[in-house]
Amino acid sequence: MSRLAAIDVLGGSRLGRLLQRIGYPIAGVAALLALWWLGGVYIAAQPDLFAFTRFAPSAALPAAWGLLVSGDLLNAATASLQRIGWGMLIALVIAVPAGVVVGLSEMLQRATAFPFQLLRMVSPLAWMPIAVMVFATWDGAIIFLITMAAVWPILFSTTFAVQRIDPLHAQVAHNLGAPFLGRLRRLILPAIAPDVLAGTRLALGVAWVVLVPAEYLGVTSGLGYAINDARDILAYDRLAALVLWIGVIGYLLDSIVVFFMRQVSWQPGN
Repeated sequence: MSRLAAIDVLGGSRLGRLLQRIGYPIAGVAALLALWWLGGVYIAAQPDLFAFTRFAPSAALPAAWGLLVSGDLLNAATASLQRIGWGMLIALVIAVPAGVVVGLSEMLQRATAFPFQLLRMVSPLAWMPIAVMVFATWDGAIIFLITMAAVWPILFSTTFAVQRIDPLHAQVAHNLGAPFLGRLRRLILPAIAPDVLAGTRLALGVAWVVLVPAEYLGVTSGLGYAINDARDILAYDRLAALVLWIGVIGYLLDSIVVFFMRQVSWQPGN
């Protein structure tokens, strides 16, 4: 068997598919760790940066394990996930109905295009002074900031999804006498579900980024608070470990949304 034929056999085998599936992610993680290690070597070689040497993997990885086994990570992540969950839920409750209504009305599309785009371009953190004044609790202010970060990707994804529904399907449903709630349940919502989930994925990414600086407010729990605390006490190994865990948890959250995106499919007549 020639070398090329052997490669073809391996590529078509189960082992070959498995290697392709896990090989690239492993290579990417290895490259990231290598860059992290090289950064640590560079910092260690600079006398002016000696205080930051504990950012290196040799110190940060044991600290990450320590956060996990001590329960500190669970406590911090639980508080942050509760805020993210409430913020995302409120954003969905606001954005999906608003997106459906705007998507169904050309007049509303034209009337809201500029205001929505204007508000979308405002950084969610720019609302922080207003949030602090309006809400009685720090948690309420943080959830508001997360909502402001998440609402726009979901709103625009929903609006565009409604606009893309085949008018023929809507006309057939109307001619058959289907009430609006029936059309909403059997036609509109199934049709826009993939786009709503795609918008939710984008919104979750933005909200997760906003979470850490938002938790620099007066709360005493959460991943952002833990990072701020580690910085204040110069525990740079713990700080680097928290950054690592924030990335891991964010990746897991994104994977959950991707899983649901793969489960949702809609075809006319289903």
